[in-house]
Amino acid sequence: MARQRAKVDFPVSQVRCYLEPGPIVLVSSALGARRNVMTMGWHTVMEFTPSLVGCVIASSNFSFGLIRRSRACVINLPTTALTDIVVGVGNTSGAEIDKFETFGLTAEPATHVEAPLIAECHASFECRLHDDALVDTYNFFIFEVLKAHVARTPRHPETLHYTGDGQFMVSGKVISRRRLFRPEMLDS
Repeated sequence: MARQRAKVDFPVSQVRCYLEPGPIVLVSSALGARRNVMTMGWHTVMEFTPSLVGCVIASSNFSFGLIRRSRACVINLPTTALTDIVVGVGNTSGAEIDKFETFGLTAEPATHVEAPLIAECHASFECRLHDDALVDTYNFFIFEVLKAHVARTPRHPETLHYTGDGQFMVSGKVISRRRLFRPEMLDS
């Protein structure tokens, strides 16, 4: 049994360092001749079938307009090998520079959307806007993943998880409990 730990008060404005839902991703977008890539730390799987992913994109972000108008994007999963690029992409504006060119990212054509895949990323998920009911109020987009492209190896890549204040954690070791897993309990 896990031991109990004494707890102290903690600033609610910083709870994200414990609750960030998943790895940092690079979201690519395109509309006509304009394209961009942004760093995103807040996204969540919402449904398995269809595969729905929700995410927040600030309306002040250059990608917001491209994605809102094109109704599509690609969510790309970088590994720790791209840490400095992830930070650089997040600290610059696509309205001022071509981030693909500036950061040496290779744009590859997607199958179902205009936005490009990023070749250097471990995985790329082509997404189409599924529901925009919460965009005006919360900048919350709900995308359906139409196609997934994933590198064969490694099976469990080292991904970055943002904890705020310019710091990241790296995904850790894999712990299996398959012998205890009961798929019928997923929806209970």
